[in-house]
Amino acid sequence: MAEKRDYYEVLGVERTATEEEIKKAYRKKAIQYHPDKNPGDKDAEEKFKEAAEAYDVLSNPDKRARYDRYGHAGMGGAAGGSAGGFSMEDIFSQFGDIFGDAFGGAFSGFGFGGGRSSSARRVQRGSDIRIRVKLGLKDIVHGVEKTVKINKMVQCPDCHGRGAATEADIKTCPDCNGTGMVTRVQKTILGAMQTTSPCPRCGGEGKIITTPCKKCSGSGLVKQAEEITFKIPAGVQEGMQLTIQGKGNAAKAGGVNGNLLVVIEEEKDPILERDGNDLIYSLFISVADAINGCEAQIPSVDGLLKIKIEPGTQPGKTLRLRGKGIPDVDGYGTGDLLVVVQVWIPKKISKEEKALVEKLGQSENFKARPTQEERSFFNRIRNMFK
Repeated sequence: MAEKRDYYEVLGVERTATEEEIKKAYRKKAIQYHPDKNPGDKDAEEKFKEAAEAYDVLSNPDKRARYDRYGHAGMGGAAGGSAGGFSMEDIFSQFGDIFGDAFGGAFSGFGFGGGRSSSARRVQRGSDIRIRVKLGLKDIVHGVEKTVKINKMVQCPDCHGRGAATEADIKTCPDCNGTGMVTRVQKTILGAMQTTSPCPRCGGEGKIITTPCKKCSGSGLVKQAEEITFKIPAGVQEGMQLTIQGKGNAAKAGGVNGNLLVVIEEEKDPILERDGNDLIYSLFISVADAINGCEAQIPSVDGLLKIKIEPGTQPGKTLRLRGKGIPDVDGYGTGDLLVVVQVWIPKKISKEEKALVEKLGQSENFKARPTQEERSFFNRIRNMFK
């Protein structure tokens, strides 16, 4: 599978491009690769879809911010698929109207309702479904495949989504003569004003149903449970939203399916704390081990790691285990596991232990003599809490 191109590269704009510059660039690309201008050209069709996918993301402030931070991995189900799962119906129903009449109806007559003429009807789109998925630290580090069961609207199996008992029960709407639009002329102080709007009788579909399907009551849709399997990339974070194209609710009249939106929830790990792509572990050692040095076992996502504590290790010292953290969701390396050494001081000791500690305290080696580096370190820590 070919690697997806950068969306800004696809539209030929800078990452600082304004909304208007992005719209203008998409308009230019879409007209260049329009199927009517390139009949039978599969490469042009893919570039047409690719431009639509790029515009879908970069024209949406939330999607654009997520893409700028996480790249294609942050787009979830859209990442890795051909043109993000966009169909021609998606493109013409969602984006056709940005071209307007100034382009001579370049998007009309294609059969998907993208044109601006009164006879064109927009393809309906099903609603999105939003779910939340909880992930433990191991799933976040390695990525995971999830299967969820959701109740969603699907095409009625009895009428195949048409909403009518039979084909003969679907008639042309007499109010709009099948165009789905009605034109009204109103007199105003400025003269006669003509307005065009969706037909109220047929809802803009151009057809009416005389005998509705009994199973779906004429809606063409029924609720049904469905299992959906999808992959979650490594490195995702709390609140990130992945989009699984076309797995939402079906639309009436054979329109475009909505999407499944997967919101990530992180389960707090009882041992390791996440800080960006790094993991933090607090290692408690005894005073004796801090003085003499020791070996310690550190928990990681994939098991225990053995490290060496040097003699004379000071409280608060941080040891860095490179590459043992969380992979970047956009593929830019892996974080580290930071081991923060904490020296555990007992609150209660016996008389014998107290006498021994007092004797050690009289030794020159046990008198505090911090280095300049150690003073600077603890001053930084103290200033953080001021």
